[in-house]
Amino acid sequence: MAFLPCVFTVNKHKPWIETSYHGVITENMDTVLLDPPLVALDKDAPVPYHYIFELTLTKKKKGEICAFKIYGQDAPFEAVVLNRTSGEGVLRASSPVDCESQKEYTFIIQAYDCGAGPSGADWKKSHKAVVHIQVDDVNEFSPVFRESLYKASVTEGKIYDSILQVEAWDQDCSPQYSQICNYEIVTSGTPFAIDRNGNIRNTERLSYDKQQSYKIMVTAFDCGQKRAKEDVAVHIEVKPVCKPGWQGWNKRVDYEPGTGSKQLFPKMHLETCDGPLSGVKVMVELQTNHIGKGCDRETYSEKSLQKLCGAASGSTDLLPAPSPSTNWTASLLTDSGRDSDLIYRFDGRQAANVPDHVVPQNLTDQFTVATWMKHGPSPGLRAEKETLLCNSDKTEMNRHHYSLYVHNCRLVFLLRRDFTQVDTFRPAEFHWKLEQICDKEWHYYVINVEFPAVTLFVDGVTYEPYLVTDDWPIHASKIDTQLTVGACWQGGEVATPRFTQYFHGSLSGLTIRPGRIETQKVISCLQACKEGLDINSLESLFHFNPAQSVLVVEGEDVDSINTAMTKVSYINSRQFPTAGLRRLHITTTVQCFGEDTCLSIPDIKAVVMVLPPSEPRITIIGSNRLVRPASDLRGPLGVAPFKELHITSTVMKGDIRRPGVMEVMHNLDYCDVLVIGEELNPDRESLEIHHSALLGKHLDATNSTSGISIYGVDSMAHYEQALRQVRYRNWRPATLSERRFRLTCSELNGRYTSNEFNLEVSVLHHSAPVEHVNHMAAQPQYMRPVHHPLMIHSLNSHIPGSAPPAATVVIVVCIAALVVIVVIGVYRIHATHQEGSRDEEEEVKDPEVDWNNSALTITVNPMEVTLNVGAKSVIFIGVLFLHWV
Repeated sequence: MAFLPCVFTVNKHKPWIETSYHGVITENMDTVLLDPPLVALDKDAPVPYHYIFELTLTKKKKGEICAFKIYGQDAPFEAVVLNRTSGEGVLRASSPVDCESQKEYTFIIQAYDCGAGPSGADWKKSHKAVVHIQVDDVNEFSPVFRESLYKASVTEGKIYDSILQVEAWDQDCSPQYSQICNYEIVTSGTPFAIDRNGNIRNTERLSYDKQQSYKIMVTAFDCGQKRAKEDVAVHIEVKPVCKPGWQGWNKRVDYEPGTGSKQLFPKMHLETCDGPLSGVKVMVELQTNHIGKGCDRETYSEKSLQKLCGAASGSTDLLPAPSPSTNWTASLLTDSGRDSDLIYRFDGRQAANVPDHVVPQNLTDQFTVATWMKHGPSPGLRAEKETLLCNSDKTEMNRHHYSLYVHNCRLVFLLRRDFTQVDTFRPAEFHWKLEQICDKEWHYYVINVEFPAVTLFVDGVTYEPYLVTDDWPIHASKIDTQLTVGACWQGGEVATPRFTQYFHGSLSGLTIRPGRIETQKVISCLQACKEGLDINSLESLFHFNPAQSVLVVEGEDVDSINTAMTKVSYINSRQFPTAGLRRLHITTTVQCFGEDTCLSIPDIKAVVMVLPPSEPRITIIGSNRLVRPASDLRGPLGVAPFKELHITSTVMKGDIRRPGVMEVMHNLDYCDVLVIGEELNPDRESLEIHHSALLGKHLDATNSTSGISIYGVDSMAHYEQALRQVRYRNWRPATLSERRFRLTCSELNGRYTSNEFNLEVSVLHHSAPVEHVNHMAAQPQYMRPVHHPLMIHSLNSHIPGSAPPAATVVIVVCIAALVVIVVIGVYRIHATHQEGSRDEEEEVKDPEVDWNNSALTITVNPMEVTLNVGAKSVIFIGVLFLHWV
């Protein structure tokens, strides 16, 4: 076989590739799918028949492709030759490809053949081809909502196409996976729906009264059906249909006694639905007509209130509380269930005759008539007169000397003078026409008479009569008059004397003060209300009525009105206010430009609930037994039974963390000392308090055989001082074994009462415990009477029928000494009485200590008794000595 010589082929041709390629790679993968496939061709490749032969003759295969090279900035790809002979290649990612970072790549690729010659350096490269690669996305991210919470509000009763729109997004790069294809409401049973664009709408009409707010959860899906990792919350508030009116107020406001002023409407505001306004007027009315005399006033007696307010003394109460001494009001109807206010209700059938000894007889040109009255319109077109107070003839005639009555909602005061005083045509009837007379509310009426001028005060406001009628004076006569309350006495010209012109309404505190008129300051104090509306601002927007039960707020814009209303408060200055509700009524008027009224604001009705106060517990303590010698009770000062008395008052503390009892200071209005058992016998005993003990205090006292009553609004300390100076005296104590008393005190006219403090006063009789006395130790030897038989016999043995002269002298001297002793004793008794007549206001310290309830063991030494007992003891010793002689 012959061998051909080695032939070296010349590399004459360049490799050939396509001019452009399009590829696709899935992110996070490394293989690129190219279209067309990556193949390089070279014309230098031998014919197939000579291929094997030539292969054996050359070190380099002719026409092979050795490499693909990529040109481009940061192209994360590489080209790999799979088959040199066929020129096939592949494009791979040299590092991870992320679609979210870059979706497309463009770069240049060239093919290189293997060259020619022994060194292979004679390589050739193809032309440059452009490669475009698209990165395919993988659905690796979940949708995320752009907001963490969505809020919206709707008006009740409307159907919305879209209430709000939620929006989610996806980090994936492709439209398939980055787009949100669907939204879904996760919360079930809600009246809402959502479309694929995230628009939420209501499927039914919403009601504010049914539900004020909704909370729903919403999720999202991308087009690859990947669900959002976290759902989003949507809050939808339901607003009522815009109706002009007040919002943000509470129907009930609780008031705790003792807390001062409390805001009623701290968050209140007026909704006007954006209407243009030129002015707003608001009236706040505190309605307390159901409480006592129209509001929370002090419930002390009328006389106590007059003293507190500094009224002049000398007024006569024509409607006192029924008692044995004031029994003319016993038959009248009372309405005392309102915090101890003493109220008399007249239904047109009751009246009372005031006793003659009570009626003021000295009405001059100056006097005052005052009363609380609650009255409504009378039935009928021409109603009869309704008499509050009438002074008329008791018999024979029916002349009205003076009276106060209501006629057709007019208040009339009649004053007829006697001919003895005037004899000319003079003013006699004074008329007032006021709304208050028939409004069925409580009002305080005061008529000041300074004849011929008469002035009326209603709730502290002055009113002059609109009509004054003159008349002739009444002819003088000797006919007695009768003063009546609730009707007028018709004593003459009728078959049977009877009442007429009955009053229909309620009265309280009807008084007459002769001789002087009341000042406006005192009148205002007497009718002052302890509760009312209050403000903590001096702005000019506020206007009060005198009683501070009506407040008017006026402003030009809503903001100023809203600010002003938040400052409206309620206050009750009573220490122990009447518990219960107080009604609030608010009316609002809105004015618009060029119109009288443009909006209708509904009225508001609310209540202030005054919580029950901590009730005081009034306690009286002290020694409950007093034992004194008869001489002390017989003395001009007597004894002070309540000398060691103490009055305290406590309330339960409301602190939950530290509950307990707290002592409080407040006033009392009366203390009664009652005799238990038989009444006092004025012939031998008395219970009294000197007037000087009441000086400088708001206190008065009355006493009788049943006891003592100290009354007036004053401190517990002043009541203690007064009670300690109450004296009990018995100038015949021999007939007394014991005397018992019971003391009770009151606050607020009996609303709070103390415990019943019982005290027993006993007499220490010297004769009672004789058998317990040690005579041998109690009496000196030279003064003991001789009773022992042996001693008597011994003495008699030395005394013959006639006494010797020495003995006679001794007897005479003893008798003279006895006379001196008796005279000295009488002088000491007289001196003791003189000392006792000094000022009783000073506290007298009793010489004897109080005796307790234990059994008595008494040892008496007549030489060691005190001064008051000493004088009498000297006489007693003298008598014993005379008996011995």
